[in-house]
Amino acid sequence: MNGGANSREPTTQMLSRNTKPASQELRPPDLQIHWLGRMEFGRALALQEEIVTKKRNDPLFADQLLLLEHEPVYTIGRTPDRSSLSATGRIRRGELGGDHLPHPLFSINRGGQATYHGPGQLMGYPIIDLRWCGQDLHKYLRWLEQLVIELLARYDISAQRRESLTGVWVENRKIASIGVGVRHWITMHGFALNVCGDLSPFDHIVPCGINNVAITSMETETKKSFTVAEVATAFEKIASSRISDLRVAEARAS
Repeated sequence: MNGGANSREPTTQMLSRNTKPASQELRPPDLQIHWLGRMEFGRALALQEEIVTKKRNDPLFADQLLLLEHEPVYTIGRTPDRSSLSATGRIRRGELGGDHLPHPLFSINRGGQATYHGPGQLMGYPIIDLRWCGQDLHKYLRWLEQLVIELLARYDISAQRRESLTGVWVENRKIASIGVGVRHWITMHGFALNVCGDLSPFDHIVPCGINNVAITSMETETKKSFTVAEVATAFEKIASSRISDLRVAEARAS
């Protein structure tokens, strides 16, 4: 896995395009996976935007999967309903902008309500051209969920989907959130898996807009210690082996 917690600030210069003669038929882009360590949310968002632009302009530019963890931050998707920013689910005077929250708030171009990201959470940002995947967003979301479910099974955690609720659950406890954005069929944002650490920042919001939802982590479920980096390494292996499940053989990037 490329990169590291102490690596220099990443840019698309560290990434690459597929190497195939122009005279040959195009093939689906490779999936390059990078471990970026801990990174502020704004920097990671800017990197995603940069890669999306690069991929839009160059169909041979490889698909990317960025694995990292964030400094504490809240995010909310493109929704006029911002009630999830309040722990009560009812926005009071002064809460609309998120100034009452203990950490910064970013409004971003993904679906979904408010959530928290911070140390101890594995973030996965796949930047994938869905034109090679049948332009099927529903399939892509289920693929992401399945990767996390398979990862958790390797740690003896039995996880599953819940009908009509995007994400990954251990019984009625949410262990991973998923929220994506798509531009010109190129994905950004992705998943957040609670590995270890403090879950109390979730108490300041209604996580994912689900009232009374219980939030859990790998550490909580197993009573064992994990690092985000080691879980990222395990996830890399699964994603590399499962990317073909997402591809559609007859699909072509336009």
